[in-house]
Amino acid sequence: MAITDWPESERPREKLLRFGAENLSDTELLAIFLRTGIAGKSAVDLARDLIQHFGNLTSLFAANQNTLCQLPGIGAAKYTQLQAVLEMSRRALGETLKQGDALSSPQIVRDFLRLSLSNKHHEVFVGIFLDTKNHTIATEELFSGTLTQASVYPREVVKRALHHNAAAIIFAHNHPSGTTDPSQADKILTQSLKQALALVDVTVLDHFIIAKDNILSFSENHLI
Repeated sequence: MAITDWPESERPREKLLRFGAENLSDTELLAIFLRTGIAGKSAVDLARDLIQHFGNLTSLFAANQNTLCQLPGIGAAKYTQLQAVLEMSRRALGETLKQGDALSSPQIVRDFLRLSLSNKHHEVFVGIFLDTKNHTIATEELFSGTLTQASVYPREVVKRALHHNAAAIIFAHNHPSGTTDPSQADKILTQSLKQALALVDVTVLDHFIIAKDNILSFSENHLI
């Protein structure tokens, strides 16, 4: 049955307009994005199949073009639209982060980092440089590495902090393995960066480890 034949109260678009996007399921939101289904399946059926195939929205968004475009109902046009939506979301969060206090908006920081790093297939080390009011000056990818590690040099991080005249910094890196457990190397690196930056009066506020389904904060776990 086509969605247009459903009772109006059950149609995803009408539900969104009436109750708000936050009250729709992942399947319903994805169906609105897909707009149309395929032969024998509505957009909701197709959305449900895609989420079941990947396990969750995060893994769906992380899929590359070849993987997505092999599936029924997803072509190059849908893939580019999806990437555009993700990038707009990331930029909108980045703009919000620049306008507000990073410490008073921890969820925005987390959402921004998740969108920026969780889909990477190799380790990336990022710094969010903050001014004296904890407003974001800049966000930079400082180092990138292999699937298992990235080489991070405290001297280079100090140079970037001085370049931005930063008063504080938040670090983040991803674990493509999917676990957020900090390694001993992660802990040692964080302390090395903290000590090096303290020499130029830059405070390390936190270090996040990002995985597809979870985020770990060094600060919240008393590791910094």
